[in-house]
Amino acid sequence: MAQTPTVAKLKELSDNAGSPEFEQAVKAALKLPAIQKGTAYLGEGPDFFFAVEAASQPELYVDDLDNAALRRAGNSNLWYTARSFETGRSHSFYYMISGAKFGGQTDVPCYGPESYDKPGVPHGKLSEKMVFKSHIYEGMECNYWVYTPAQYNPSVPAALFVWQDGQGLVQREGTRSQIVFDNLIAEGKIPVIVQVYIQPGMVEKKAMRSIEYDSVNDTYARFLRDEILPEVYKSYNIRKDGYSRALAGGSSGGICAFNVAWQQPDQFSRVLSRIGSFTSIQWHPGELDGGNVYPFKIRKEPKRNIRVWLQDGSEDLENDFGSWPLQNLQMANSLKMMGYDFHLSFGNGTHNGAHGNSELPEELIWLWRDYDPAKTEQQFTMEETEKSKPLFRVRPYNR
Repeated sequence: MAQTPTVAKLKELSDNAGSPEFEQAVKAALKLPAIQKGTAYLGEGPDFFFAVEAASQPELYVDDLDNAALRRAGNSNLWYTARSFETGRSHSFYYMISGAKFGGQTDVPCYGPESYDKPGVPHGKLSEKMVFKSHIYEGMECNYWVYTPAQYNPSVPAALFVWQDGQGLVQREGTRSQIVFDNLIAEGKIPVIVQVYIQPGMVEKKAMRSIEYDSVNDTYARFLRDEILPEVYKSYNIRKDGYSRALAGGSSGGICAFNVAWQQPDQFSRVLSRIGSFTSIQWHPGELDGGNVYPFKIRKEPKRNIRVWLQDGSEDLENDFGSWPLQNLQMANSLKMMGYDFHLSFGNGTHNGAHGNSELPEELIWLWRDYDPAKTEQQFTMEETEKSKPLFRVRPYNR
């Protein structure tokens, strides 16, 4: 079977853009239905190739600002352009054709070199799927997997990284988490880390994800501490100090990661929250708080010794539970006001993992910066560069 043309190959063939070979290669790489809908692109690192069918010359707009006219392939209705973009984030694009907006996509990931397999870097090992039955969540069964890096030595306790919605990380080429960890560990940019991927559980046919993730209490934290991790520790040598343990998740998994560290900072001190649902999803008046209270809890309750990376985008969700972008800005301002070691990465994406997946190398290096395996604790302090920055402000722009 012939290989799908790469961006580099398409750029090479475009020197003879009127040839049938070029048109065939573009359609093979970007797929004709997507080309016709105006949603087609091919990206490899910073290099992207776009193509669209149109009767008149289209203009490509990227992130609502950068625009470029496309070139016609011979005398056909196929138009194309090659562009380079900033890596480590997501982008959006659309076309303007005869004065009308057409096609496009939001949340286009743009990966840097650490998100691709590198020659000579050994791959870690993914365990078989394991099934656990909880007593804390009575009758709940959940799946989990363990990913150990090639450098893992059973005689030396490793650091720990727990992912919520872990089923999404099992495929190596999906979120690229396995690739990034392999590269950064091999390069010594982060310590040797064992990853645990946990899938939300089920009670009979009832999905427990929101109950586990969005509830502002210590139930899920106890589930990790008292049930899942003891099972993992039976087979793997992993450190037990919170200084060496981190959590991550997206959406409801993002607030879950923060909630666990907030409830039990002695167990986990590093948090990666992407498009976190700090809203009222599990708020039950007079019974249970929702995530919407966290910006205020941070300001009013004793400070926890945790390090937090928040990520969100300006086009994230808004519904009757609240506004995801505004709540993440509130979280960032509360963390800043109280002197936390935090970082907010705020792009223009929707409720999507593209931005967070693209910047994973930066997220991990920041979370694990200055880690010393000889220590079991550290007092986290705000970076000097953050101290000099103002609080985040907002202004209406879409009315």
